[in-house]
Amino acid sequence: MAILPIYLFGNEVLKKKAKHVAGVSNDDIKLIQDMFDTMHEASGIGLAANQVGELKRILVVDISDMEAGKGSKPLAIINPEIIDEEGEWEMEEGCLSIPEIREKVTRSEKITLKYNDVNMKKVELEADGLLARVILHELDHLNGVLFTDHLTSTKKTLLRPKLKKIMKGHVETQYEVVIAGEPKSKTKNKKIVL
Repeated sequence: MAILPIYLFGNEVLKKKAKHVAGVSNDDIKLIQDMFDTMHEASGIGLAANQVGELKRILVVDISDMEAGKGSKPLAIINPEIIDEEGEWEMEEGCLSIPEIREKVTRSEKITLKYNDVNMKKVELEADGLLARVILHELDHLNGVLFTDHLTSTKKTLLRPKLKKIMKGHVETQYEVVIAGEPKSKTKNKKIVL
């Protein structure tokens, strides 16, 4: 198992749609394990394959350390598809690919999700609250959508200077990153401030 670098805002892979997974290979199992390790190392609660440079429809979620997720189990979700959504609520979100920025985003309060588990068995899941939000956030990643894409044009304009700093790698992270425009360029456990 390995800790993978997380691709920062501005990397092309974050704006691309991930591809359907036809079957789970040993490489996919290793990727899923590495994604869990990477997410935990970065203190995240969700991670999509795009964020580690893989255009595969795979995401991992673990909210068990959160108050709202007590008793829940980590989930590896392959080929997710929303089949129903209900209600809506607003909550502040952040993203490992967009460090140091948190903004309120409105999402569905309850979802019904169809996906494949690591054995490619079909699973249907009803989720609400934080779990639904994290799944929707990560599913957006698989479709090339970032949480900042949900913001108003005014808010996006106000965030532009911070986003430009992130693209250049001028941010504080406690995890390894890949900076936009610099293939496999990494900064590990460095605090970079401009």
